[in-house]
Amino acid sequence: MLIQYSTNLDLLEKLNIEGFFVGWPSPPSSTVFRKLLEGSYKAVLAFEDHKLVGFVNSISDGVLSAYIPLLEVLPTHHNKGIGKELIKRIQKELEHLYMVDLLCDQELISYYEKLGMMKAQGACMRNYDRQSGN
Repeated sequence: MLIQYSTNLDLLEKLNIEGFFVGWPSPPSSTVFRKLLEGSYKAVLAFEDHKLVGFVNSISDGVLSAYIPLLEVLPTHHNKGIGKELIKRIQKELEHLYMVDLLCDQELISYYEKLGMMKAQGACMRNYDRQSGN
């Protein structure tokens, strides 16, 4: 089956969006997942038939800056270039902005560097009891 990509979030009504947030102790429900995508500044979906297989989203002020909080590809679809294509497409959606930031685990930095991003330092706060979005 051919992987298709779209920024049209109306497709979420027709797609099976189950199977994401693997390994999260308190993953968001499908309702919360749909809400976070719909509330994004920009998002790109990767789907195969009627199944969402990957996504990336961004939040932004729409003027100078954006942040990419989530890039996920279903484990069954890893190593097929889907994550790379999602990042390429969200970068295109955000190219009018001055800065696009992303925080990731240390072992993923080289992945993002290969996609045109540069290593930077940052800080974050996590409220793991709020991880499900409820």
